[in-house]
Amino acid sequence: MTIRIARPGDLSAIVALTTQAYAPYTALFGAPPIPVTEDYAPRIERGEVWLLEDGSDLAGLLVLERHEDHAMIFSVAVSPAFQGKKLGIALLNFADEQTRSWGLPEVRLYTNSRMERNIALYSAYGYRETGRRANPYRPGWTVVDMAKPVGKAA
Repeated sequence: MTIRIARPGDLSAIVALTTQAYAPYTALFGAPPIPVTEDYAPRIERGEVWLLEDGSDLAGLLVLERHEDHAMIFSVAVSPAFQGKKLGIALLNFADEQTRSWGLPEVRLYTNSRMERNIALYSAYGYRETGRRANPYRPGWTVVDMAKPVGKAA
């Protein structure tokens, strides 16, 4: 498995993997989660999309934004063909390392309150809930904000 920064030519594979990975939530919510409707081209241009590959197969991806005082995970997605192999944890580990390499002390993320399995995973991985708020883009949906300190690079 290798992780690399996404290139413009990866756009269709990113959209396909994201759609497949979030499909159970699309069915649960009756509408696609925000990462499914995102325009990834600008994120690729900004260097925010990282791909986890198994040979020539796209196994997962991480969208990580760099901010002044923290990094923000926008999306962690693992291809259904690769789920159950702890690749989501590998991507979270990568986010921690990238955050430290940027000299930032904290990784943040937000998720839908109905994604209980994800909230439990993030909590087990050291994230703490920092608040809940209405989703500004989806009336009736609640966002759970979470954060994890990672320390700065030495």
